[in-house]
Parts: sequence; C-alpha cells; structure tokens
Amino acid sequence: MTDDKSLNPKVDHAEENAYFPSDYSLNQFTSPVSDLSGYNYSSPHTGERKVLVIAADERYLMTDSGALFSTGNHPVETLIPMYHMHAAGFDFEIATISGYMAKFEYWAMPHKDEVIMPFFSQYRGKFQTPRRLSDILSGLHEHSEYAAVFIPGGHGALIGLPESSVVADIIRWFMNNERFVISLCHGPAAFLSLRNGYNPLKGYSICAFPDSADKQTPDIGYMPGHLTWYFGEALKQMGVNIINEDVKGRVFKDRKVLTGDSPFAANALGQLAANELLSVYGS
Repeated sequence: MTDDKSLNPKVDHAEENAYFPSDYSLNQFTSPVSDLSGYNYSSPHTGERKVLVIAADERYLMTDSGALFSTGNHPVETLIPMYHMHAAGFDFEIATISGYMAKFEYWAMPHKDEVIMPFFSQYRGKFQTPRRLSDILSGLHEHSEYAAVFIPGGHGALIGLPESSVVADIIRWFMNNERFVISLCHGPAAFLSLRNGYNPLKGYSICAFPDSADKQTPDIGYMPGHLTWYFGEALKQMGVNIINEDVKGRVFKDRKVLTGDSPFAANALGQLAANELLSVYGS
C-alpha cells in the first residue's frame, strides 16, 4: 500500500513554491543505473560530422496550481542517445536559446552508472557553457558539418523552445538540407516553433510523450499541478501525426525524423540514431 506522504511532491528550496517529483514517482520512474546497451558500432564515423544538441535553459515550469515544477532536460533522454552517437563516432555542439547553461532534471540522473556518468563528465563543460543558438544559425551553410539536430526531452523542452523563431529556423535548415532531426518524449514540443511560417513537418509521423499520460502525473506527485497546455494536441493541429497513445519505449523513423516516446525509448532511439547516421556518414 502506497504511503500518502510518498505521493507528495518534494520541496525545491531554491525557489518559492517549487517542487521536485514525489518519492513514489522517483522510485517508479528513475534508476541509479541506466539501461544503456548495444553501443558497439563496428565501423564508426571517422570524419568531422557532429550533432547539434538543443538543450533547455530554463529550470521552472508553471503549473495550473501556481506551483512550479523543477525541471530541465531529462538526463537519461539526453545522455543515452548522445552516448550511442558518440560511440558511432560523432561529436556534439551544445546550444541553448540564451547561451546560458543547460538545465537538467538531476533528480533523474543515473548517478551510479559507470558508463554514463564519466560520459556526462566529458561533456559537462559544454553543457555549462553552451553556444547561443542564434550564433549557430547565422553560421549555417550548405557544407556545414552538422549531421543532425538532437532535441532531448524533459519538461524543460516546454519552456521557450515552442515559441522560438530561432529553433524553427534551425529545424527548417536541417530538414531542407537533408540532415537528421532526432527527439523524444517532450522534446518534440520544440516542433511547435514551426507554427508560424513554413512547416516542413506537416504530414510527418512521430512518437512523443502522450498528453493522456501528462494529465495523470499530478495524481502520483510527479508534478505539483497540471500543465497549463498540452503539446501533443497542438502538434496534431499543425499536421503532425503522433502514432503512440501510451508509453512503451517505442521509437519511430519517418524519413530523416527519428523520435521516441519517453525515457524508456532512450536506448532504442540512440541505437536508431547511430545506425541511421552511419548509413549516411559511415567511415
């Protein structure tokens, strides 16, 4: 029987009326060790191609109760796909909209993982001092070395990215130049940036975290209130088809758009991304 107190969101003392997920949620949905596997790629990329990672730069998400959810990028959703692409021979450029440091949901960090934690340490500096996304946009050209853009999940992806014209222009450039677009869970909320103007994702199918699951998270104290809007229904309104209605670790490929439904899809998405990148940019 669940202790009622374990369902209460935990106070984040760094901000007024801010909360982490409940003990129950952390017990159910986080682990000190990730499920990373299958990352040995026999013929890795040996060139200069790299992946642009658009990270979250905001910590607090307002809920309908007025309480703030302490969020950012989910570390498993960020680091496991990155590790697969790294193992396949690709380096990374980390960027945020503001150029300020990336924010993580550290409460979900697999802190005892003997592979992921050293990998995170390797890129910590880039997460702490990312590039400004607009600076990268201004430097893009036909022969830019970027093979893909990766937009990790975590509720932090709901803050700023869906309204950003820079994010929209980045996605347009990658799609127009036949590069890969990779995302999972709440990361596809960034696709909403395409609502104003040309939308190259119209008619595409993706996996994403379902709105129905988001509506249940306050019941277990994962969030201190309900979201004030839901990105899935907004994506459907702009012509994007979400193929999953549940969370089962599903991934999906539609042309060069690669997506996954949740942190449970992080390993499979990493494998898909690495293999797809190598199919085009192999050694």
